[in-house]
Amino acid sequence: MRAALALVAVLAGAVVLSLMVGSVPLAPGDVVAALTGAGDATARTVVWQLRLPRTVLAIAVGGGLAVVGVAMQALVRNPLAEPYLLGASSGASAGASVVALVASSVAWAAPAAAVAGAWIVTAVVFVVARTGPALSTARLLLAGVALSALLGAVTAFATYAAPNAETVRVLLFWLLGSLSRARWEWVAAPLVAAVVATLGLWRWGRLLDLLTTGEEPAASLGVPVEAVKRALIAVSAVVTGLVVAAAGIIGFVGLIVPHAVRLTAGAGHRRLVPLSFLAGAAFLTLADVAARSVLPGRDVPVGVVTALCGVPFFLALLRRAEM
Repeated sequence: MRAALALVAVLAGAVVLSLMVGSVPLAPGDVVAALTGAGDATARTVVWQLRLPRTVLAIAVGGGLAVVGVAMQALVRNPLAEPYLLGASSGASAGASVVALVASSVAWAAPAAAVAGAWIVTAVVFVVARTGPALSTARLLLAGVALSALLGAVTAFATYAAPNAETVRVLLFWLLGSLSRARWEWVAAPLVAAVVATLGLWRWGRLLDLLTTGEEPAASLGVPVEAVKRALIAVSAVVTGLVVAAAGIIGFVGLIVPHAVRLTAGAGHRRLVPLSFLAGAAFLTLADVAARSVLPGRDVPVGVVTALCGVPFFLALLRRAEM
């Protein structure tokens, strides 16, 4: 309970900072006044139309990626697993890239193609990994790696063939990850998906605990292993597709957050899942604040910040992992 309260306090502080920091700095009093409908009209516009949807999207994306990271680590029983393991991110970026070349003027075309690409790739990986009624974890990983390489080439070709600077900018948005295009109409879907996934995985906490002991021991204790594996893949596909469609590919959140929570709060999934959501939301919100503060007047892609934080952690994790 204390860990949850501490993370809620950190997230609340991150939200306040996110609403204050930007090209137009706002004092805490200005933020409170804007949220209550009082104060300066410019401040209200900045808070309600620009910073609040961006902050809510950071919560949805950070929390969603962290929770999917928990699911993937339980699925393959490896703390080095992360949400993009099965190629969903590559499918999303490839779909968005191809559509951006032919329909860049349609605002919803690239996000819709990103969702479709993520789901199609996950479906292909699922089919390849099937061995009769069972799912092979090794095949899941290998199929994900192979499709990621193929679709990475598709994205690279689309970037090379981009006819103008605006198309290149759209493609870089997907590749680097950014919250700068946050609008209220893009927030609801990833937020609902992240919250529903968190609640669902929290309810399956005992099943996930048993699954991490191994498939055979879990099955002997009554866990429907194949059904749980299919459910985890479905959750990953839905959440990852919607998150990438809204914010592009933001790396390392789903890797470092679950592992950091596991080290500090234990491995039990009833605690790990909700705490990872809170920690992921706070981490990405603070990373976005840093992205807006590094270069005055310019918006650094938040994926750059998460990579700068995540790579050292990942290398340290590799040193500790038994491989």
